[in-house]
Amino acid sequence: MMTTSAAERFRVAQRVVIKIGSALLVDAERAALRENWLAGVCADIARLRAEGKEVVVVSSGAIALARVQLGLAARKLRLAEKQAAASVGQIGLAQAWSTALAQEGMTAAQLLLTPDDTESRARHLNARGTLFALLKMGCVPVINENDAIATAEIRFGDNDRLAARVAQMIGADLLVLLSDIDGLYTADPRIDPSARHLPFIERLTDDVLAMGGAPPPGYSSGGMYTKLLAARIANGAGASMVIAAGLSERPLSRLIDGGRCTWFQAMTDAGSARKRWIGGSLNVGGRLVVDGGAAAALMQGGSLLPAGILSVEGDFTQGDLVSIVDQDGLEIARGLIQYDSQEAGLLVGRRSEDIETVLGYRGRHSLVHRDDLVLTFRQ
Repeated sequence: MMTTSAAERFRVAQRVVIKIGSALLVDAERAALRENWLAGVCADIARLRAEGKEVVVVSSGAIALARVQLGLAARKLRLAEKQAAASVGQIGLAQAWSTALAQEGMTAAQLLLTPDDTESRARHLNARGTLFALLKMGCVPVINENDAIATAEIRFGDNDRLAARVAQMIGADLLVLLSDIDGLYTADPRIDPSARHLPFIERLTDDVLAMGGAPPPGYSSGGMYTKLLAARIANGAGASMVIAAGLSERPLSRLIDGGRCTWFQAMTDAGSARKRWIGGSLNVGGRLVVDGGAAAALMQGGSLLPAGILSVEGDFTQGDLVSIVDQDGLEIARGLIQYDSQEAGLLVGRRSEDIETVLGYRGRHSLVHRDDLVLTFRQ
């Protein structure tokens, strides 16, 4: 149970990721930047920096800004139109952040990321190194999804999860999602007047996820459910997360000074950086269905042996991330597979000592070693 306020917890965070959505940054009616609001946010960031905090911003808004400029009505855009709008709007978005931060004596740096930049271990480490270098130089990195080149199949789809992956990538203490609502409620308060605000979530269970509802209409591609998915990634990586109202002129100061919000507590044992990366990965190459004995062994910290596997689903190669599920389809864990899908299929139900006979070479005795495995099961 929380014994200190969210404001007090915010004050002790040293590395903070702040996510800002299109609905806050862009006036929907004019499809124009809310310049005074952005100036207030940058003043807040300057306040955080003066307190010794490192700040990274994840900002949407490129496509929304380009709609008027390109003569695109407020309608659903085709993929090519989104990519074109993103390539135009990103210029204005980066300029806006650079100008607003400069007015507070800060230097902006732009990074555009795709899921591959966080899912590929090598690219993940490269992006992390760049961010650490920028923070060391005193810059404020401003990150957006690279919508100009990402296809529908390889997009994050919302900057909530991108922000969570960035928080995981740099080992942030806190992820702040500024929204049009002041936190999580038991139901949508716009529909249900009896909905209760929840100030503190100690553990993100399936019951909590069920409160997420559906994404709202408009420019924002997120919604409460995607924010809860972001909390799962961030909390598992050792970062707490806050959902707070962002419509006021100084939204971060409002939060720091005790404004209403929902605080999602980080897991106390986030594991190694490598395991945090595994647990936070979005793309799964396949599924392994296991029996009850294997499930129990995994929950007790064991490796996944071929004897406990009932079936193999998907097409994957050695080293890919796979989901491990029980017979009811409930995910128990995720891990890096030591065999490709064809070899794994041949090893279903076999003893480890039979691997050389089945495959013709002496392989690893487990399909997923415990060092490459992260439990994802939630009560």
